[in-house]
Amino acid sequence: MTKRSTSADYVTAFATGWPEQQPDIMVLSLTTHKGVQDFAMNKEQALLIAKTMKETAARLVVPKSSKTS
Repeated sequence: MTKRSTSADYVTAFATGWPEQQPDIMVLSLTTHKGVQDFAMNKEQALLIAKTMKETAARLVVPKSSKTS
């Protein structure tokens, strides 16, 4: 099983396609302290990822340190 101890510094997405001559794909670029990893996906994959992220984000709770007393 893959060990997942590395966290991302930031995530960016390019909706224009990569390279620019390929508008039928989206590239998600994940940057960590180890470097950059690019993930190419088609429209169906991108929409599924977006749906999953939206559903997961809706279940997130406010961090304890951010709650007001």
